Amino acid sequence: MRKLATAVVAAGLFFGGMGVAMADSWHVWKMSTPGASFAGKYRWQPESQQPSGLQVQGKLTDASPDDGHNIYLEVKIAAYPKSRIKGVQKKTVRIDRVLKDPALLVTRDVEVQLCRDRGALRPDNCAQLQQFSRN
Repeated sequence: MRKLATAVVAAGLFFGGMGVAMADSWHVWKMSTPGASFAGKYRWQPESQQPSGLQVQGKLTDASPDDGHNIYLEVKIAAYPKSRIKGVQKKTVRIDRVLKDPALLVTRDVEVQLCRDRGALRPDNCAQLQQFSRN
């Protein structure tokens, strides 16, 4: 009976670990818009980990370095205000961030958009909004 109980506990830990490993797996992610590009990967961190959120790694590139415009990633979590991860003109910036917010304890959705900042008089041109949901 003891061996059976030990086998059941071991199997539960094994399959539970597989679930955590699946939540931890990296996914390739690319976005582009005229004048800007992002290439990298993302993964959801386990909710038990602090800080928990969407971890993003990659390169944010100014694809039109001579246009004089900056680039940024815009992040929106739930009904909270948008935040920006700014790039640098004429350069490629390496990003390694955890997109986290207390709202992620309530919601499981993060929206991200890549944009080129064209100043106050002209609207920014942005890539299509991408939504990531925690399983």
